[in-house]
Amino acid sequence: QVRLVESGGGLVQVGGSLRLTCSDSGSVRSINAMGWYRQAPGKEREWVASIGSVGRTDYAGPVKSRFTISRDNAKNTAYLQMNDLKPEDTAVYYCHLDHGTRYWGQGTQVTVSS
Repeated sequence: QVRLVESGGGLVQVGGSLRLTCSDSGSVRSINAMGWYRQAPGKEREWVASIGSVGRTDYAGPVKSRFTISRDNAKNTAYLQMNDLKPEDTAVYYCHLDHGTRYWGQGTQVTVSS
């Protein structure tokens, strides 16, 4: 059973930073690929970043060099450190965990104001 809980979203000014957290409070204890997507109003959900079971990271072009994904395997938790935020980063951010299938969190709102 996978239960993903996200936190850390909020309102921030342009150039600010936020750190999102995605924790699996379920019973899965294996190390799995995790990642983040986001969905802005009126747009489709888009991939942001991912981290594999052995720690390899990948980033979408618009966030590369500004966002950093990391994980704590002991806690089955992933983090997304977001720096130099821009208005176009405004979206609901969803984390996922891949364990046979893809599980999603409920989403956390990030709003960047100018």
